[in-house]
Amino acid sequence: MDRDSQSVVRTICRQILRPLASMTLKCGMTWKEFSDLSKLVFVETATDEYGIRGRPTNVSRVSILTGISRKEVKRQRDLLATHEEPPTRKTNDATKVLSGWFQGPAYVDANLEPRVIPESGPAPSFEALCETYGGDVAVPTMLKELIKTNAVARTADGELRVLSRYYQPAVHDDENLMFAADRIYDVIRTMNNNVFLEEGGTLRFGGYADNDSIPVSVIPEFREYLDKRGQAFLEEVDDWLAARSGNNPGEATARVGISLFATQRENSKE
Repeated sequence: MDRDSQSVVRTICRQILRPLASMTLKCGMTWKEFSDLSKLVFVETATDEYGIRGRPTNVSRVSILTGISRKEVKRQRDLLATHEEPPTRKTNDATKVLSGWFQGPAYVDANLEPRVIPESGPAPSFEALCETYGGDVAVPTMLKELIKTNAVARTADGELRVLSRYYQPAVHDDENLMFAADRIYDVIRTMNNNVFLEEGGTLRFGGYADNDSIPVSVIPEFREYLDKRGQAFLEEVDDWLAARSGNNPGEATARVGISLFATQRENSKE
């Protein structure tokens, strides 16, 4: 890589790392902790993605790619071998429960609107809904979380009404951080795929719309517009995916979808 290309990469990394540094500092992570974690991820990525004929990359090649000594690569690999998988999170299960409430035949009325349902009992009930869509998260835990995040509310007679099709963790909640990490990961993976498209690979959709001359007084109006139109589009995509989910038993599967975000960046003052 020539000097100009290296300069571009450094600029890109700095731009990507700026919001990430802000996030990690708010969570109390120090530069040293981030540096140690970065080293581990560099070794992991070089090992998994740069092998020959699908095999893991050997220690010497990982050392050359990353600039980390062979001894340290070996130490990092040993750490990876004992690394525990992160605990199962409730984000996906909660979204599945809410989606099932909007789409399950037993949970929608003649107008395809979600029913008000009792907490327990046979379907349609919240208990039965969780048994079908909620994974291994306990029903009381799921209900408490969905009420806390204003996705579900109790009616005056004690039944349950769904308010949101998607689960959005509470601010500063660990689940919210993991939700953000998932979205960041997906965006960067898509951009990585498109920028370094391999032979025979397929570009993934990556459009955007923005304008740097919008008066700040208009921003609330834009948010309201996007809340309505964006949510409607996501629900349309969700319906399309749900109609095709599990249609070919025995065939390999993948997680596909779309993430939609509002963006806002203050213009620098000259």
